[in-house]
Amino acid sequence: MAKLIFSLDNKILNEFQLDKERTTIGRRPTNDIYIDNLAVSGEHAVILKKGKDYYIEDKESTNGTEVNAKLIKSYLLQPDDLISFGKHQLKFINEAKPQKQSTNDSAFEKTVFFRPAELTEMMKAQAHVAPDSAVPDSIISDEPALPVTAEKPAPAVAVGRIQVLNGSSVGRELILNKALTTLGKTGVQVAVITKRPQGYFVTHVEGKVFPIVNGDSIGSQAFELSDHDVVELAGVKMEFYLDKL
Repeated sequence: MAKLIFSLDNKILNEFQLDKERTTIGRRPTNDIYIDNLAVSGEHAVILKKGKDYYIEDKESTNGTEVNAKLIKSYLLQPDDLISFGKHQLKFINEAKPQKQSTNDSAFEKTVFFRPAELTEMMKAQAHVAPDSAVPDSIISDEPALPVTAEKPAPAVAVGRIQVLNGSSVGRELILNKALTTLGKTGVQVAVITKRPQGYFVTHVEGKVFPIVNGDSIGSQAFELSDHDVVELAGVKMEFYLDKL
């Protein structure tokens, strides 16, 4: 079970079990974790439980939210992370995850761009691709999409984006303003995010392991993404945002 150890000037004040899907932190007494400090906003931050993972998100607070002395917007918590609010601190403990995220995860440092013709052949051959058990670095390509003739143009949908939540590229964002964005590594694992009139969809293209959304495998079918969904591909976790028009 995950929990937070609440302290002030290194003196432990309380302990909070993270047994809810949403735990709020702020200066209002109605918050799950109440911090009586003028530097803390009314609703300062929130911790979201998604599967076995916990994410902290800043709620546009006045002074921001710090994890391990770095300002964050959205962050995948790891054991022993320190969340700071002035002199107040919350230490994240998760007995189910005793070790930090592997430093071998280079996230998006190696990028491969797929040409539309190559992607077409890849998708046609999807059923015949030999599975590969290696765990790759994840990559992104925002190469122009393949032409779509089955659907006529429709009113624009809200623009989506993804933000990396772990690895050395944590915090990196990609605006999904193309009709098709590829993620993965050719020959190992590939998925695509398509922008359709109805919204954004992630689809498995290649590889033994299907993409995971909010802790569950999506299988071989296209999966419609919702705001704040967490997509995992080859060990890299990304949060999907849908910006309002």
